[in-house]
Order: sequence, then structure tokens, then C-alpha cells
Amino acid sequence: MTGIYFISIAFMLIGWLVSRQLKSRFEKYSQTPVSSGLSGQQIAEKMLRDSGINDVRVISVEGRLTDHYNPLDKTVNLSHDVYYGRNAAAAAVSAHECGHAVQHAKAYTMLQVRSALVPIVSFASGWVHWVLLGGILLVNTFPSLLLIGILLFATTTLFSLITLPVEFDASRRALVWLESSRTVTPQEHGQSKDALWWAAMTYVIAALSALATLFYYIMIYMGRRD
Repeated sequence: MTGIYFISIAFMLIGWLVSRQLKSRFEKYSQTPVSSGLSGQQIAEKMLRDSGINDVRVISVEGRLTDHYNPLDKTVNLSHDVYYGRNAAAAAVSAHECGHAVQHAKAYTMLQVRSALVPIVSFASGWVHWVLLGGILLVNTFPSLLLIGILLFATTTLFSLITLPVEFDASRRALVWLESSRTVTPQEHGQSKDALWWAAMTYVIAALSALATLFYYIMIYMGRRD
């Protein structure tokens, strides 16, 4: 199991560094007021209107970094700091979440695929670690159990990989709109782009970590144990 521990520690370290950088950037850009004076709520509502979306509500939710788009009730959920914030960070996050709403309205393929996988991934996530543990312990007597664990883990890994284009596309839509609508200045646009890039890197690290771990389990199943 030395290999999996090394992989986990390596990606935990990288993830920590990326998260630290992300937090630093957001704190910095949270201190940069947008010249338009618009709050995250107002920016989100404006982007939805400009995109021809009239059936999505923008609401405030508790917590920090709890911003998300809920396709089930069609709500853009913004954390308190983003909802009321009038800065480059709030502009970036609110526009990004609206990017998901635009994806939903336009039936963006990758978002549809990810949504279809949610119930499967929810089931797999609840069992995968126990099945993998049992599979490793019984790899020589009951290898099929490890194979089942690998298939479950592959499902969650696939979900992580599919999440990447969904997140990058939402950020792309957000940045294009922020620029074309002149909601932010070129300098503020650059700050928003930088903030969203670091946010996207957290998804990249998670996907690469899952992929590396999946390959490790596959090697164990094939008899290449260290």
C-alpha cells in the first residue's frame, strides 16, 4: 500500500498549495471594488437577463464557498460574501454560477452527462472505499471484489473528469459575458479570470488524483503490487 499513500500525500500537498493560492487570490480580489458598483446578486441577475433566462432565481445561502447552481429548482445560490459583495471576486463567482445556468438552459451536453451520473456516483461513493479495502485484503482469494471496487471508483473518477469541461466552460461563458457587457473594467476582468483559473485548478488536482489512484488499484488487480 506504499504507493497509494505516496500518491495521496503528494496530491494532498499539491491540493493544499492550490487551495492556499486560491484563498489568497480571492481575499486579494475581494478587496478590489468593481467600478460598476454592482453586487454579486445584481451581476448574476443581469447576466441571466442578458442570456434570456427568466425562470432562474438568485438567492443567498449560508456558509463560505457554498456558491452553486441547482438545476432541480433553478436557483443560483450565492454565499453571503458573494451575494452582497461588490468586488472582482464576487463578480467572478456570481458570473461563473450563472454560466452553469446558461449551460442548463442551452442543454450543454457535458452538464447533462454529469447530471445523469449523479445518482450513480452517489451510490458508488457510499460503498467504494469499503469494497476497495475488502478487495485489497482478499485480492488473492477473491479478486472479483477488488474488480467491483475498481469499477465503482472508475465511476467517481469519470465524474471528476467530466466535471472539468463543465467548470471550464462555465468560467469561459462568465468571462465572455463580463467583458462583452462591460460589467467590469479590463483590469477587473483580469482579476476575475485569475480567480476563476485558480478555482478551476482545484478540480484539475482532484481529477488527476482520482485518475492516479484508479491506475494504482488497477495495477494491484493485475498483480503488480509493491
